[in-house]
Amino acid sequence: MNDLVTRVADAVGIEPAVAEKAIGMMLGFLQREAADGPVARMIEAIPGASELVAQYNGEGTGGGGLLGGLMSAIGGGGIMGLGQQLMSQGLGMGEISGLAKETIAVAREHAGSDVVDEVVASVPGLSQFA
Repeated sequence: MNDLVTRVADAVGIEPAVAEKAIGMMLGFLQREAADGPVARMIEAIPGASELVAQYNGEGTGGGGLLGGLMSAIGGGGIMGLGQQLMSQGLGMGEISGLAKETIAVAREHAGSDVVDEVVASVPGLSQFA
């Protein structure tokens, strides 16, 4: 689809369709959870990221929106809720970690370290992947 998806799929060793959905879910999570200004600048800076968020942000997708809503309602949201959503897509912890690290690396290239650092700092638990 786009360079981001191809790069992440190749780096993590997963199918492009899985990478596409996982990146969209992860960026959608960041859009909901991170500081508004920095995350908007980051997503806008990455070619194709806005489209992935619009398609896979977890709202109205099979299980993602409902599961995400339920997890948040019972206190299991946040980074752990995202991890559970990604595992439900067949990803293991190593793949999720690789996905996050590679996506953040691409974000740094396009949006700059300062913007990405603001996003990472605004989401509890995300710094372990940065």
